Amino acid sequence: MRLGLAQINTIVGDLPGNRRKILEAYSKLVADGAELVLFPELIVCGYPPRDLLFKKNFATDVQESLAIIKQSIGNVPALIGTIEINTTGVGRPFYNSAAFCHQGKVVSYARKCLLPTYDVFDEDRYFEPAPKATIIVHDGKKIGVTICEDIWTHPMINTRGLYHGLDPVKQLAQTRLDLMVNLSASPWHNEKGNIRQTLVTDAAFELDCPVAYVNAVGGNDELIFDGRSLVSDASGHVLMGLAAFAEDLRVVPLNLDPQASANQERQVASSYIESNMADIFSALRLGLKDYAQKSGFKKSLVALSGGIDSAIVGVLAVAALGAENVTGVSLPSAISSQHSKDDAKALAKTLGIAYLEIPIAESVACAELALKPAFTGKTPDVTEENIQARVRGVLMMALSNKFGALLLTTGNKSEMAVGYCTLYGDMCGGLAVISDLYKTQVYSLARWINEDARLHGKEAPIPQSTIDKPPSAELRPDQKDQDSLPEYSILDGILKACIEDGLSRKAITALGFDAALVDDIVKKIDRSEYKRKQAAPGLKITPLAFGVGRRIPIVHGYTN
Repeated sequence: MRLGLAQINTIVGDLPGNRRKILEAYSKLVADGAELVLFPELIVCGYPPRDLLFKKNFATDVQESLAIIKQSIGNVPALIGTIEINTTGVGRPFYNSAAFCHQGKVVSYARKCLLPTYDVFDEDRYFEPAPKATIIVHDGKKIGVTICEDIWTHPMINTRGLYHGLDPVKQLAQTRLDLMVNLSASPWHNEKGNIRQTLVTDAAFELDCPVAYVNAVGGNDELIFDGRSLVSDASGHVLMGLAAFAEDLRVVPLNLDPQASANQERQVASSYIESNMADIFSALRLGLKDYAQKSGFKKSLVALSGGIDSAIVGVLAVAALGAENVTGVSLPSAISSQHSKDDAKALAKTLGIAYLEIPIAESVACAELALKPAFTGKTPDVTEENIQARVRGVLMMALSNKFGALLLTTGNKSEMAVGYCTLYGDMCGGLAVISDLYKTQVYSLARWINEDARLHGKEAPIPQSTIDKPPSAELRPDQKDQDSLPEYSILDGILKACIEDGLSRKAITALGFDAALVDDIVKKIDRSEYKRKQAAPGLKITPLAFGVGRRIPIVHGYTN
């Protein structure tokens, strides 16, 4: 059998656009000799549709789109991820299904068994689970069909206990299959690809048949899908891996003879091999590009402070949208250092982007003068510092409105965690590009960006002085981040333990951190929740990001 894998990038809810992509991919793969074409999970409507499903006509419109698609499916069948309406009147209103289309008809549906309800997932809000995996018989071959979470029951996965022992792979292992397929929309986070590969190859070994895994690719809101579809032979060896963070259409010759696995040619794509910083960069670039373009933005704005965070965002903006579509804006105040202004200008020049310098000293002075009667007798404090950030926010949003450009915020996860950011100031914008990147990772990524540029014979875009100088918000003279925060190497260790690992103060202290410092940092995290609720959406690159996957109350009294 020659399998066609359609790793395509769709837009949630764009039924005509998605339909066009599906049919173009199908035609191309059939022309290339595919005998069965596989598409990702819910590809007809895009993933995740979330509460679009509750719009009165949405599911019906999805089914009508599938009805158009099936008419173009000829002698080569296709498995297409879609919504199926539950007509039984029992349970939730929809199924997350794979439609087996052949010769102009939907011959049958295979329904998803395991519905994830953790992190960013809430599928049991919409879908009714199937009690067992479906086996489709085509051309005398038995094909087991699973959908995404259905294979996430491996002993190394801690969420497998959610499903009370239900294991679609083990169910399918009771029947001699010729092939198992998995239609997936599995969002990426750092180092997740290795886990997926283990799930697929171990399933192939357990079933004693080849397994084909086809994953979605692209950015949808805060989620980034990396693709990396793959096919394993029955012995658990990867025959082929598709591109990472890019669309890819590939026909994979597959010998279904169980005795032939050892002799099959293995063609693992180099793009399937994970590289930590390269993956992070590629993910953020794709997430930014798709968020902007799918939202209708061609141009972007970045406030360039001369610091490392805005430098990273500027580099990513150029990589995602092109230098001609990025404008860097320097907004120096009366206390901005000359080296920061120089670094911002040097970055813009190296990147080849438009550059504006808009001094804010007079605007800040006007605001302070207007507030002077109300502030009589009050000692200057962070209030006056934040006026600078908020003036910058006003000006950047004005530029965004006037020129229809997407304003990118530059705050990192460390700052967002402890509230070291100004609401309605530097938090203004439409997308928080690096809000899931710890400050220590920001430095690592900056060094990687410069090293990668040099490897390709280009000038390193980020000034070395930006990397070397102590980080500062420059809201008061000689200010340094470490005036208010511990060293980032220490802070980030505490943050990860608290946010991603969910450890108590006592458990974090037991890791070797100072108890008083841990208590202070955890309090800062809790007190800053109201800021994060008002922040721009951020691109998810860690197992637990701020946003829909972390639902902490703003007001609570838990102090463990």
